[in-house]
Amino acid sequence: MKIRAGYDIAFQCYQDTPMVLLLSVHPSRQPDLLTEHRIRLSNGIASNDYLDAFGNICTRLVAPPGLLEIRNDFIIRDSGQPDAVVPDAQQWDVSALPDEALMYLLGSRYCDTEKLSDLAWSLFGGINGGWQRVQAICDYVHSHVEFGYHHARSDRTASEGHAERIGVCRDFAHLAVTLCRCMNIPARYCTGYLGDIGVPKDPAPMDFSAWFEVFLDGRWFAFDARHNHPRIGRIVMARGRDAADVAISTAFGPASLARFTVVTDEVTDADCEKRGLLEAA
Repeated sequence: MKIRAGYDIAFQCYQDTPMVLLLSVHPSRQPDLLTEHRIRLSNGIASNDYLDAFGNICTRLVAPPGLLEIRNDFIIRDSGQPDAVVPDAQQWDVSALPDEALMYLLGSRYCDTEKLSDLAWSLFGGINGGWQRVQAICDYVHSHVEFGYHHARSDRTASEGHAERIGVCRDFAHLAVTLCRCMNIPARYCTGYLGDIGVPKDPAPMDFSAWFEVFLDGRWFAFDARHNHPRIGRIVMARGRDAADVAISTAFGPASLARFTVVTDEVTDADCEKRGLLEAA
């Protein structure tokens, strides 16, 4: 299966503004790219990429005063398979976890584990099996929180989302991540593309999506408390402890969002050829 993805984003800057963008496909998906993947900046603005502490590709630039336009348009190969479901995947004891997974047991900016630990153990302490416990957490978050784009708030923590019972995809992910960590299951926050592939089309404008991954039986599995159903075509851009680690843009100065369009669609070879997008692969 082939997916066309990309974005057209613009910021109005009022002075020279250093910025960091996390808008590249994650290195783990780079081998699946079928066309050039390049962040195009308006007015020939220079940029350079680096890897952050989590292995994400970050783009660093200084935007001059005026309109900064950021675009990308690419084709990527995907298996076309839904998220893996492995009901017998087990939770490992903390003492057996690899060193790199331990950070994903700790509280973080939006995942305030100390405020939800008692709740987590009261709800999920009696559930045996790692997969069953994570699925029970997803079921709980999915039914407890009401989704709505008008509920978006950039500083909402997991405990606040639980109390307010409203949120967007990042709030579902933060709450599920926090409850998993409370139960000693390593969980990390993910952001990327998720199109309406294999599901009814959402009439709302396309956006980037947030989900999470848990470490069970020696590997990471994707879970999604908002949709709570295996989905097709996830394209991860960045992973971290929570949304603070993987913001798509960080401006070190005043910059207001002027335009925001995201594309994530399944395409055929004929579609690609018609658009002149598909390169030899």
